[in-house]
Amino acid sequence: MLENESEVTQEETEGDAGAHRPDYQKKIIDIIRSNASPKVMGEQLTDYHENDIAEVLPKLSPTERRKLYHILDTATISDVFEYMEGEEVSKYLGEMDLRKAAVILSEMESDVAVTVLREIEKDRRALLIELMDEDARKDLRLVASFDEDEIGSKMTTNFIMIRENLTVKQAMNSLIEQASENDNISTLFVVDEYGSFYGAIDLKELIIARQTTELEDLIMTSYPYVYGSESIDECIEKLKDYSEDYIPVLDNNNHLLGVITSQSIIEVVDDEMGEDYARLAGLTAEEDLKEPLLQSMRKRLPWLCVLLVLGMGVSSVVGIFEGVVSQLTLIMAFQSLILDMSGNTGTQSLAVTIRVLMDETLTGKQKIGWVFKEVRVGFCNGLIVATASVILVGLYIHFFKGRPFSFAYMVSGCIGVSLLVAMSISSAIGTLIPLFFKKINVDPAVASGPLITTVNDLVAVLTYYGLSWVLLINTFHLAG
Repeated sequence: MLENESEVTQEETEGDAGAHRPDYQKKIIDIIRSNASPKVMGEQLTDYHENDIAEVLPKLSPTERRKLYHILDTATISDVFEYMEGEEVSKYLGEMDLRKAAVILSEMESDVAVTVLREIEKDRRALLIELMDEDARKDLRLVASFDEDEIGSKMTTNFIMIRENLTVKQAMNSLIEQASENDNISTLFVVDEYGSFYGAIDLKELIIARQTTELEDLIMTSYPYVYGSESIDECIEKLKDYSEDYIPVLDNNNHLLGVITSQSIIEVVDDEMGEDYARLAGLTAEEDLKEPLLQSMRKRLPWLCVLLVLGMGVSSVVGIFEGVVSQLTLIMAFQSLILDMSGNTGTQSLAVTIRVLMDETLTGKQKIGWVFKEVRVGFCNGLIVATASVILVGLYIHFFKGRPFSFAYMVSGCIGVSLLVAMSISSAIGTLIPLFFKKINVDPAVASGPLITTVNDLVAVLTYYGLSWVLLINTFHLAG
């Protein structure tokens, strides 16, 4: 019995140990706040990942952060800053000496340094750039020459480049020479004698190759690439199909400028998804958790004003059917059912269509086919929902409202037909509006969920009350 209890206790202890991960942030803070010498603290902090240190910085006081800046070397600090937003990094750079800040910026990836510098006030930015080393300034100018929506603004110049006419031994020597300055070495990029991009070599293939092997046999000439002036939106579809760690970036003359790392690709996709989600939610830009109240209001208010006008239009249409409502007030109880189902159907079509439109190879015929497919989906879903609503609403009106079966199912039948028509039309609208925006070169995500929903509300109101007037009032002569 005691032996079994001992085994259980041991298992529980092991389970608890696995369930509770060490609190690295607390340990890092304790090290920084200790009275140990700078050398000892520096050695202790090397045991922790740069990302853990980055998460600790906001929890430290300015004095404690300055202490940390003195403890860590500039290369480590630049690695820590790589895990932070540009706005945060600019704030922390402002807490340190200008020369040290310039050295740290020089150590950072060029695309990250450009992002950080954009967050720093103009005068201080000019001083920092002036104090950076010449190679870093050159890389900075190159990346900064691209607009923020161009893929070149996300590249880094940290890569290995070799000539295609080298031997395996010469290629290895070239790699060793460049590795001291560039640590992205898992893929080597090959250029011809004129500096044009030729292909790529996997580091593993170069290491295991015999000296007698022709370098040409190791080069992947079909390796993917992008042009620096291409828009980020255009490149996302191309890049996401590859699992390469680095994608080369070329200029218009096919010369190798830099590379996009897999981490940058993930960040770019995340940013684009965030922007699209913001637009779908009716925001003019993506919101940040820490941004001021007024800034958040400015992002939301423009669309709300537009939707207010559209909403007033919907209300005006409802007013046209006052006579219908006054003669048959019961139908008002089911207005939200029609509006909700219509709006949801349109939003579904919108979301799927925007995803499909990311494929730039779609032909006009395929787009027309897509519209008809969405209408068919909306019609079939509407048929199922309409059938269910005819049965359930009819029973509800008979048993809970005390109306005869004939009356109940005339009303529920009208509701069912309204659902079928409204959902079919809403599917078409949710598809056609983003297609129209795409045609006039406007981001289709601007055709946001609130806009589609409001337009579909208008469709639903016209459909529901129009059919109620035709079928229930004028055809069946219902009232009450």
